[in-house]
Amino acid sequence: MCGRYAASRKPEDLAEVFGIERWEPEQSPAPDWNVAPTKEVHVVLDRPLKDAADPRPVRQLRVLRWGLVPSWAKNAEGAARMINARSETLAEKPSFRRPFAQRRCIVPADGYYEWVTAPDERQLEVEGRRKRARKQPYFVLPCDGSVFAMAGIYEFWRDPALPDAHPLAWRVTCSVITTEAETAPLGTAPADGPRSLAEIHPRMPLMLTPDRWDAWLDPADTDTEGSLRQLLAPPPGGLMRAYPVSTAVSNVRNNGPELLTELAAPEEGTLF
Repeated sequence: MCGRYAASRKPEDLAEVFGIERWEPEQSPAPDWNVAPTKEVHVVLDRPLKDAADPRPVRQLRVLRWGLVPSWAKNAEGAARMINARSETLAEKPSFRRPFAQRRCIVPADGYYEWVTAPDERQLEVEGRRKRARKQPYFVLPCDGSVFAMAGIYEFWRDPALPDAHPLAWRVTCSVITTEAETAPLGTAPADGPRSLAEIHPRMPLMLTPDRWDAWLDPADTDTEGSLRQLLAPPPGGLMRAYPVSTAVSNVRNNGPELLTELAAPEEGTLF
């Protein structure tokens, strides 16, 4: 899964990377090294401008809330549980199939966090002993330091409790698409660390390589059983690296670039 990530790049930097035509700097969230569910996040999408005479899609950098609320939902209470959408069932799940066909986006990140349970604690859990598991966070990012372009979908939801003129009557939310974690060797990894992403967690965000960005964002393509399904294929192996970081990231109140500092060894002991 993807339950926490870092997104510290400035909007002008993202605009350059993704060829953004329209964005509003005053609405951009501050750099965030501990992005958690229900926070406001940057996304890249292609969509005609509202009330514009030209109907062509415009590449925009928008601010959405992380945690998808289906258009038919009675309330937004389940948003925190809809932060991820499995690639294998996108075209089937009622909450995701229409956004997959019509409203796809890219969620830019520096990388994402994943937690590994210490081996001795795994054994204790199997034996049924009650003890809080020690979990070591890892940060996963592209080897070359480029933007981690996570595939996403977004949706519009009308809050029935608010009047039409209310500025918050409409909420736009998003979800990060996940896929099976790579079993191929990591591009770079410490000698005593994980050899693949699958050793850290069985799922990972679906990373889109630059050659797939335009096709993924194209709102004219609604072929969920053909061309779009092909875009859900995982990227080539060896593009990622992972390293241990401070357990401070486990507390959502902690935030700052120090959370990305690479540790020489896991804080929670030997994990691999």
